[in-house]
Amino acid sequence: TTGWKMNGGLRLACNESRMTEIARQATTARSFGLEMDLLTPSEAKELWPLMDVSDVLGAAFLPSDGQASPSDIAQALAKGARNQGGTILEGIQVTGVRSENSRVTGIDTPEGPVDCEILVNCAGQWAREVGQLAGVNVPLVSVQHQYLITEPIDGVTSDLPTLRDPDRLTYFKEEVGGLVMGGYEPNPVGWAQGGFPENFSFSLLGSDWDHFEQLMTQALPRVPALAHAGVKELLNGPESFTPDGNFILGEAPELSGFYVAAGFNAFGIAAGGGAGQALAQWIAGGEPPFDLWPVDIRRFGQPHTKLEWVRERTHEMYGKHYTMAWPHEEHQSGRPFRCSPLYEDLKSQGACFGEKLGWERPNWFAPEGVVPKDEYSFGEQNWERYSGDEHRAAREAVAVFDQTSFGKFIVEGADSAQALEWICANRIDRPVGSVIYTQLLNSRGGIESDLTVTRLAPDRFYLVTGTGFVTHDFHWIRRNLPERLDARITDQTDRYAVLSVMGPHSRELLSRASPDSVEDSALPFAASRPLQVESSSITAVRLTYVGELGYELHIPIDEVLPVYRTLMAAGSDLGIRNAGYRAIESLRLEKGYRAWGSDLSPDQTPLEAGLGWAVKLSSETDFLGKDALAQQRRQGLKKQLACFTPQDSSIHLIGRETIFRDDQRVGWLTSAGFGHTVGCPIGYGYVRNAEGVDRAYLEQGDYSLEVAGTRVPCSLHLEPLYDPTSSRVKG
Repeated sequence: TTGWKMNGGLRLACNESRMTEIARQATTARSFGLEMDLLTPSEAKELWPLMDVSDVLGAAFLPSDGQASPSDIAQALAKGARNQGGTILEGIQVTGVRSENSRVTGIDTPEGPVDCEILVNCAGQWAREVGQLAGVNVPLVSVQHQYLITEPIDGVTSDLPTLRDPDRLTYFKEEVGGLVMGGYEPNPVGWAQGGFPENFSFSLLGSDWDHFEQLMTQALPRVPALAHAGVKELLNGPESFTPDGNFILGEAPELSGFYVAAGFNAFGIAAGGGAGQALAQWIAGGEPPFDLWPVDIRRFGQPHTKLEWVRERTHEMYGKHYTMAWPHEEHQSGRPFRCSPLYEDLKSQGACFGEKLGWERPNWFAPEGVVPKDEYSFGEQNWERYSGDEHRAAREAVAVFDQTSFGKFIVEGADSAQALEWICANRIDRPVGSVIYTQLLNSRGGIESDLTVTRLAPDRFYLVTGTGFVTHDFHWIRRNLPERLDARITDQTDRYAVLSVMGPHSRELLSRASPDSVEDSALPFAASRPLQVESSSITAVRLTYVGELGYELHIPIDEVLPVYRTLMAAGSDLGIRNAGYRAIESLRLEKGYRAWGSDLSPDQTPLEAGLGWAVKLSSETDFLGKDALAQQRRQGLKKQLACFTPQDSSIHLIGRETIFRDDQRVGWLTSAGFGHTVGCPIGYGYVRNAEGVDRAYLEQGDYSLEVAGTRVPCSLHLEPLYDPTSSRVKG
């Protein structure tokens, strides 16, 4: 037995923004097949009679939520392991991890060595120290987490739902006729910053009533009965938390055969079963069984190797556990960590920066007299009008984007072309100077990466990927390059800056700044060439992610500042403008360009994503994932990506809205935003049907979206909303 009881869960809302948030959460739940009901205050009180609802506007109720006994679950898992032939040895310290040729071979203990091919680090708050034994970074820290346990209280029944009161930062649940009350304060207290005491594994910390008072003060008005309840204990137990609030799962990029399942942020019981199953399947199959990117250990990067940065960011995340989850919200701690050489120039010109994997990146630019600071809401946010101006500059004149944070790799060696043909879905063996857009696929045909490859020489290739995917993509490529071939990968991210010059005047701008030709005959689309700007030798790549004539300029990083200043001066009469990442997002949505991590993932294939044109499926060349794609093409698709536009252009789409076809739930939006040129909200999502999805099926349906609990009629589009023939891109 695990002590499981399905008593449901209530989440309260005490202001209009929180009501919108829980309505969107209910929509998201329904997108994934869970029923979540929105209740009035009186309906919520019927389920939880002990609470005062005088300040409550509404609540969300998840009937399938429940509770279980952690100790019973642990014993049940141990029993199951033994029944399957597993051996559990307690009280034995791991003192070292042995490896050979970058692969785990065993561990050292005071009782002697243990040989193994697979090691799983499930050491909880000790996982970081265990990782250090193997040279593996596990970015988590310990935080004190307190909760109050009361004596039995009249009116507390065993079927009382769990109660979350995010506006008061607290939660409640029934335990033996009494209540457990805890919360997530904005000023958490770290622990074991100088290392763990010996033999602490079954210990607790002393109660800190002074620190807990801030939560008690919030809880008492909600549950007045607490004021007269007997207190069994204020329990203080340290728990591991991570810098982004998600747990850590998967094979470490530093060492093959070393897996991690740790950092569960106080929801290890809820996530443990699924995490264990997914990790077991990952180990057995050699790759993640489905899209696990939000918890994949390879989502981390350079800042996560710095303990002080990890601690600062983790404490911020702990304090945000119950704060509003705003669209486009940025974190503030540990900044700035990594900056482009343009940082100070852009800051002086009104840049409002966001952060991605430690990099400061301009999200938007505030005009003179406007404070470059986000003001969050579920409606139109303060930056949208200014980002819209940047969007229009790219469409009508020329915009400059600092994309220095791109991940950049070199793959080289005598067999590098052959090796890349194996791991890339598109044809790579093309003339020197070619630029290839391609996906990297897993054995199921799912998209592991979405990047560009530029052929610099017969045996040398330059790969460019998204900022947040550097660790994942580097590890995936290195792991899948065939060992028998002479091909190796190196990370060049810190060597080069990238300026993207986009818009109908971009060619004229470069012609002014460089003596080298960028005419179509000298630099056609999907090609590259060297350019001289001032004294810098740069590589110009003619590509676009915004749907206009444009160029990526790859520049030695210590030479980018004078190049940038030259470009801005040369374009002063061309309407040149700085632009940020939020403009990129609206531009790419209009043009129908996909984004990995939202529209593309290991669960989607190029055929489903409408990228079959970028796959060499009809060639005789073999590549990873080819068999799965060929089978899918024969059998037909069960889902397909499409574009949706609400008939009411005042609707705000942010993603995860449910897609309905003929009143049947068929999917959810993977990405969304506003198109400033087409003048309407835009969403992308996969339409699913177990019987098959083709063009006729898509076009024949009557579509609507559920947005924060409200059904909104919408139109489906299978072609880009902007420039479907790509005449603008071709210049």
